[in-house]
Amino acid sequence: MTFAAIFALESLVRSLNSTVITLQAYDLLASSQKVSELSTVVSTSVLLTTLLMPFVLGRLRRRWAYTLAIMGMIVASLFLASFSIGGTIAGMYFRNCAAAIMNITLSLYILDNIKRSELAKTEPIRLSISTFSWMIGPASGVWLYTQYGAWGPQLASILASVALLVLFWILRLTDPVTMPSGTLQPFNPLANVKRFVRQPRLRLAWMIAFGRSCFWATFFIYGPLLAVEGGVSKQVSGLVISGSQALLLFAYVFGRLALRFGVRPVISVCFALMSIAAVSAGIAGKEHSYLAMFFLLCGALAASGLDGVGGIPFLRAVRAQERQRMAAVYRTYIDFSELIPAIIFAVALSYFEIGIVFVILGLALSVMGGVAFRFLPKSL
Repeated sequence: MTFAAIFALESLVRSLNSTVITLQAYDLLASSQKVSELSTVVSTSVLLTTLLMPFVLGRLRRRWAYTLAIMGMIVASLFLASFSIGGTIAGMYFRNCAAAIMNITLSLYILDNIKRSELAKTEPIRLSISTFSWMIGPASGVWLYTQYGAWGPQLASILASVALLVLFWILRLTDPVTMPSGTLQPFNPLANVKRFVRQPRLRLAWMIAFGRSCFWATFFIYGPLLAVEGGVSKQVSGLVISGSQALLLFAYVFGRLALRFGVRPVISVCFALMSIAAVSAGIAGKEHSYLAMFFLLCGALAASGLDGVGGIPFLRAVRAQERQRMAAVYRTYIDFSELIPAIIFAVALSYFEIGIVFVILGLALSVMGGVAFRFLPKSL
């Protein structure tokens, strides 16, 4: 529950401006293709920073690394509130870098304290509790954006960041056993990438996480764009994003199914359903935007299953002595899931309407689901 509380408030910080960033970029650039190009530039910068981060911050204590990440979120909100192209780029960069530090640090705390045999039970609970933040954040952020301008959601995110900082240090000071004073450990990032790639189970775990993150990245960026281009109001698009996060409550249900039937079938079925939903949403397109939103919500339900159990293959495969180094490499799935689709979609949007991005996504997810079914151990 310690990790669940931190993760829930951390999720609120990120969710308050998650959808706003896309809508603000579209308001500034007036083009889905340009938004995709902007995402490509930021994702490339964040990816390079993430790979070098443990090398640069290697001697920093975990508690100070997490504190630095929270401050990064505050800086990001200040840049985003400027409502300028330069400020939006800087805000996206600092926000994603801060999220990377949070992700790595919290993962290390979890690996230090939770047994591998208990992950199928605890991870869905942690994700389910954070769902309430994602139910509230996107819709609230868009409402604040439409009512009070760029400063509205960013001020709310800053206040949530301050609350997260206070909560983290209260828990850190009262429970130092659960949150020990470790460091991120410096290392050669290229050497760790080579070490990671040489391990088939880690490669497979990365691919599963990458596929899940591709769905959510596409949903969060291009879902609101499809809605707005189809004539749907910004507030409705925010409600759809929040509604999709309410479905994450089913992560606990999928966790129970994984305990009964195994992780492998749950992951494979979720990929198949996500693929069908994405292709259907793409075919509906902006001409039938409400129908497309319905299909995307169906995909979000399946994606909640991967959110609940999709991280288990990595947590079980990583070796204890390599946790910190491999966690930093594993976490790059988030940056690649924003970078690679953005590049492909920027090209596709030069020739097709926005629905094409979901068709491409669905076809890619079907391939990933087949690989997961073929190579995941039955005993997982």
